[in-house]
Amino acid sequence: MSVECNEAHLRVSHRDLLAPVLSRVVGMLAARAQCPIDRLDDALLLADAVAAHAPHFSRDGRVDVVVRTDEAGLDLLVDALRPSGAGELVAAAELPGVGNVLQKVADEVQVPGDDSVHVRLGFA
Repeated sequence: MSVECNEAHLRVSHRDLLAPVLSRVVGMLAARAQCPIDRLDDALLLADAVAAHAPHFSRDGRVDVVVRTDEAGLDLLVDALRPSGAGELVAAAELPGVGNVLQKVADEVQVPGDDSVHVRLGFA
């Protein structure tokens, strides 16, 4: 069975809405891509980490996130961060005694520019 790519573009300006909106969109798109249940928990954990920290590094108070799924996995692209915000966002996901949540849970964390972060979670 082939699953096409599904994608949602979010721009959230109210910080308190980011976590519930992002987690619902991630859950919906992951379900459409037939994400295994154990990886769904990981996808929601990544969404929570992004939602908790991205507003602190946004350029103008708004957080832009693209959520994309295909049959192989889920991508989160956090964009339009302030200069150097991408590295700061990744560093902020560090928890004492746990380590960096983004880097431990995701299969890939990339900082393609100083204002965006790409997180990839494979479903395999």
